[in-house]
Amino acid sequence: MQIRISEEMPMMDKLSILADAAKYDVSCASSGVERKNNGNGIGNSAACGICHSFSADGRCISLLKILFTNECVYDCKYCANRRTNDVPRASFTPDEICSLVIEFYRRNYIEGLFLSSGIINSPDYTMELIYQAISKLRNQHLFQGYIHVKCIPGTHPDIIQKLGLITDRISVNLELPTAQGLETLAPNKHRKTILAPMRQIQQGIEQSKNELVTYRNAPAFVPGGQSTQMIIGATPENDYQIINVAENLYQKFKLKRVYYSAYINTVEDSLLPALPGGPPLLREHRLYQADWLLRFYGFQAAELLSEEKPNFNILLDPKADWALRHLERFPIEINRADYDTILRVPGIGTTSAKRIVRARRNGALRFEDLKKIGVVLKRALYFITCSGKMMYNTRIEEDYITRNLLTVKERLPFDRDGITFKQLSLFDDMNFQPPEIMARQLYDGQSVVLGQL
Repeated sequence: MQIRISEEMPMMDKLSILADAAKYDVSCASSGVERKNNGNGIGNSAACGICHSFSADGRCISLLKILFTNECVYDCKYCANRRTNDVPRASFTPDEICSLVIEFYRRNYIEGLFLSSGIINSPDYTMELIYQAISKLRNQHLFQGYIHVKCIPGTHPDIIQKLGLITDRISVNLELPTAQGLETLAPNKHRKTILAPMRQIQQGIEQSKNELVTYRNAPAFVPGGQSTQMIIGATPENDYQIINVAENLYQKFKLKRVYYSAYINTVEDSLLPALPGGPPLLREHRLYQADWLLRFYGFQAAELLSEEKPNFNILLDPKADWALRHLERFPIEINRADYDTILRVPGIGTTSAKRIVRARRNGALRFEDLKKIGVVLKRALYFITCSGKMMYNTRIEEDYITRNLLTVKERLPFDRDGITFKQLSLFDDMNFQPPEIMARQLYDGQSVVLGQL
């Protein structure tokens, strides 16, 4: 099937379609790049990270998040842009991508670009167009801001190699946790074609780091690392399978992040689940909490779940659930326990654990000291002692502690209407105008007309 990019559709219409079509891809956060402006261009990429919704420290930072095209020759059952779905179609040209990024950046609307895409004709054809757009941004427009590109599985290694030298992050979506799920819902995609570019990117990053040790001016290859995304709830895998897949990806491919996207029923198909209760948003949240434990708290997947207990407790976060199943390890003495042991206490995070280790060098810590340090004592008091004493006369019993923990309201990302996990949008959540109005404002009056760029 031959697809041509239409240049007749107004830019504002393309922007409206392709910005909306990009909202289902959540793996666009945390750049991890430190590159200052060299004085010869515009923009920079800060080490704190850039994302479309939230950075690691909780700040909201904006990317222009769009698809290059929502045309697609594939027919993935879960995808709103699949070939057989009747939706408005649009495609940018490389020059249109450049003009959007530069004009949005100059008006301080964005700090970088997240660019994903459907597939026009073939992965190579589409990724070559994307490379042209990014190359023009870097070399002609001298844009030095953060750029994250989603790589299409099956892309030729040469294209990935040259793209990796001019982007900050490249990610390849795993799509579904298992090969069986891919075969059922995405018959055009295969696990081998997904893992092959992941391995190439990993090896390229490692080689680049070695070259930079010897040659300081050597070009960096994907300095922000790579990430991936799994759709949760479209196929019947349990949490134990999913978290094991994530652990293997971290260990074998050195990924920066694995993102979990609760399946949203946007198309009808007999192979897709009905989900009468809506998207599995709380399950997605528990997976993110568990993922954090894998990356920063020293946990392993086999500690959190097992074949006998394959799914996370919906009522309790994974760390508290683990602690309740291992009460024989508690309470721990906060003035003597090592850092790794302290990290396993509910209510104590990485920052407060480091503060505890530093502060107790100056004397024994008391519970009032822990509160000042940042420990959530409402959760931690059941699992710790200070100088051999517990904060209250507490029973170390699973049922008793569980009841008390459930009375402590957990901070879930609910909004005012009770809807969870709404992703921030560049256009509505930041009080910006909708795409079509913003496009008119950007390219009206004193601004350059798109057709003349």
